[in-house]
Amino acid sequence: MHLLLINGPNLNLLGQRETSIYGSNTLASIEGELQREADEEGVQLDCFQSNFEGALVDRIHQAIGKVDAILINAGAYTHTSVALRDALLGAGIPYVELHLSNTFAREQFRHNSFLADRAVGIVSGFGVMSYHLAFQGLLAHLRQSK
Repeated sequence: MHLLLINGPNLNLLGQRETSIYGSNTLASIEGELQREADEEGVQLDCFQSNFEGALVDRIHQAIGKVDAILINAGAYTHTSVALRDALLGAGIPYVELHLSNTFAREQFRHNSFLADRAVGIVSGFGVMSYHLAFQGLLAHLRQSK
């Protein structure tokens, strides 16, 4: 099984950006934890982060026919990007949307997601654990689908 983890804008600043909301873990430490979990599960995991919407779209396109599913924390693009939505739908790859914070407990503009209605599932509000819960949920979904 082959999964792709996509992280959007400003997630490269984890560990130094608004730690009261996002915690003190860096993106590298989160990816490392998830990579170890993937190794234990016998799953290949690729990680990608960009602050540029087009680069995220391109990475989704590159995943077509190569990955079984996507974990995506699109950051602020969750609430603004029709392009990411269209890329995910066009790729036809199942995906789970995830967030460190509970977006519904934050500003009103964060309550809307352009990705949620077509996602296999959504995990938010559990900090770093959101990545692990999303990973395990997606694995369970893929294994049940076979």
